[in-house]
Amino acid sequence: MDSLLDFEECVKDSPEFRLKLELFEADVSVLETQLDKVMKLCGKMVEAGQAYNAANQLFLAGLAELSTYHRKDGVISNCLNQFNQGLQEMVSFHTMLFDQTQRAISQQLTNLCSQFLPQLVETRREFVRIGDDLETAAVKSAQASRHKAADAERASHLLLATRKCYQHFALDYCLQLNTFKTQQRIDILNSVFSFVHAQFTFFHQGFDLLRDLEPTMKTMATQLSQFSADCAAKRKDLENTHLLVQQRDASGEPMVIPCPGSDDIIQGYLFKRSRRKTKTWKRSWFSIRDNQLLYRKSHKEEAVVLFEDLRLCAVKSLEHLDRRFCFELLSVQKCCALQADSEQLKQAWLSALQGSIDLAYRERADSQPKELPPPLCGGDSSPGPPAPRPSVLDVALRGPGNQRCCDCGEEEPRWASINLGVTVCIECSGIHRSLGVHLSKVRSLTLDSWEAEQLKLLCILGNNTVNRIYEARCSEEGRVKPRANSPRVEKETWIKEKYVEKRFVQNGSSDGARGGKGEAALRLYRAASAGDPVAMAAALAQGAEVNGSIAEETGRTALIGAAVGGSLLACEFLLLNGANVNHRDLRGQGALHAAATAGHTGQVCLLLKRGANQYAVDERGQDPLAIAVETANADIVTLLRMARMNEEMRDSEGVFGAMGDDETFQDIFRDFSDMASHDPERLSRRQFSRGGGEEEEEEEEEEEEEVVKGGAGETVNSRQHGVGKTS
Repeated sequence: MDSLLDFEECVKDSPEFRLKLELFEADVSVLETQLDKVMKLCGKMVEAGQAYNAANQLFLAGLAELSTYHRKDGVISNCLNQFNQGLQEMVSFHTMLFDQTQRAISQQLTNLCSQFLPQLVETRREFVRIGDDLETAAVKSAQASRHKAADAERASHLLLATRKCYQHFALDYCLQLNTFKTQQRIDILNSVFSFVHAQFTFFHQGFDLLRDLEPTMKTMATQLSQFSADCAAKRKDLENTHLLVQQRDASGEPMVIPCPGSDDIIQGYLFKRSRRKTKTWKRSWFSIRDNQLLYRKSHKEEAVVLFEDLRLCAVKSLEHLDRRFCFELLSVQKCCALQADSEQLKQAWLSALQGSIDLAYRERADSQPKELPPPLCGGDSSPGPPAPRPSVLDVALRGPGNQRCCDCGEEEPRWASINLGVTVCIECSGIHRSLGVHLSKVRSLTLDSWEAEQLKLLCILGNNTVNRIYEARCSEEGRVKPRANSPRVEKETWIKEKYVEKRFVQNGSSDGARGGKGEAALRLYRAASAGDPVAMAAALAQGAEVNGSIAEETGRTALIGAAVGGSLLACEFLLLNGANVNHRDLRGQGALHAAATAGHTGQVCLLLKRGANQYAVDERGQDPLAIAVETANADIVTLLRMARMNEEMRDSEGVFGAMGDDETFQDIFRDFSDMASHDPERLSRRQFSRGGGEEEEEEEEEEEEEVVKGGAGETVNSRQHGVGKTS
């Protein structure tokens, strides 16, 4: 530690003290300059960081717009949305880092300077002034004449009083300098430590976030690789198609055969004669579909039905018109003259129309027509296609109270604690992460993958139920729950009191022989055996040890009780809260033994996924597989044998065996794990509106301005009705 000013030397006011005082003052001045520089640079850094965050927000907004542009492409949209949410959280972490940096550097150092330096300046001014007065009094005392006793005595008294006053101010000044010199070491170290701790927290949160994104990134990397291969194949196919079309003998005639997968029998451009203006022809796109002739007035409009039922129509060629390649379609109600671009196209349309008419009659004559699936837009009388699966977020927010953050009430939370069974906002999720995974395991509702049982737990428990447990004594303690706009420090204090200290949990002990944690452990075991997650959550909140063994139950834990009871939710809840999957009771049996004995296939599958030892033997020397064989449970025997085979194959492959498991085992494992059955997708068929064709045609003819005229001298006002008019 640096040497401080000596108070004894201060009283003496020796030259050595004066020299050391000047060095001390120069050191304080240099320190003040450096502190001011650090605070200014910190301010500039924070401003630059805030500008960076603002630019980052604009960039993420651009990504969001790009995501909406690709909303029809589910893969790209999902990828952009998930990464956008992850980056949004990273920007939030950046904002918290800059806030903590400003508090750590600027505020602490400003407090140091404002607390000591102004007072030091004022005290030094008085010290210098009294020093000058002492010098003057000493000179006057020395100049006093010995023959003037009264003047000499007065000068001596003045000198003595001035010296005492000087010593008082000098000692006070030295004390303030020494105090500042001592305090600045603590404040500077504390400031830098707080800044480094903020950096540590920021990078730790970023690491946790990216670690949560890792499974999604691996999945997307696989998809990207597949997309790259598909894109290369598609590009090659397009180049080949382009080359074929380019090399084809170009006759100038358009194609009329529809592309593969189209419902149209034939489609292409035809000229259609106006019914009122017989010399006016308009080029439109025609197609035959569902025994109807349709046409589009323009590419911006939907197809219009020209003839509803081709079975009621006749088709014939028109040879006596001046225009070439014409044919006519007649029905009882109306007729329509059409013109193709060539004789070949005319014959193709005649064949297609006649073939469609013949096909419609044959389908009608069929005694047992094929049953068609219901339409996509069918009414209540016909069932529609199966609704799409709701997302994890949609399912999670249906839980009781899950629409708002469990700890601050912010709307639409996007994170959840899977072991507590609550949804939280992004800020509270960061605080939950800091508690440690032994208390709260945070997972994103949009970025992470969820297993069915975890999602069910989140819906069964939910914010309302958990808050009734963890906030039961909140009013008794006189605490007010923070809100969404409350400071982070207030939220952090609340969450630690709520989940770490469990300050507001109702004491559940009774007056029996067992009390406290022992009784809570017994309640946990009974709730696990009964498959009641709410009662289990209450028991854990009241201090029950998740791995506590129950003497009355031969040393069984709650997980073994849940395996015996057969509740998948109870097993999953205990495993999420740190239950030891390989604990064994006094008879040497663990949860896997109990599940195999009880014949609960779902529990066996879940415990295997969580790392249960399938080779452990009980006091009879039987492992779970031997128990399943003894109880003749074929499903469990198959599952355990496949699991054992898969493990042996992986071990035999050495280090490369970890790259992937046996596909057959994975298929069987997935079949046992999946508890929900999905309806097969049903084909759909669009239904076109019937009728209205003639009225829309008349509308078109009234609004036509640009027409194609056939032959010289034809006028739009011609009213001649020639061939094609029915009698």
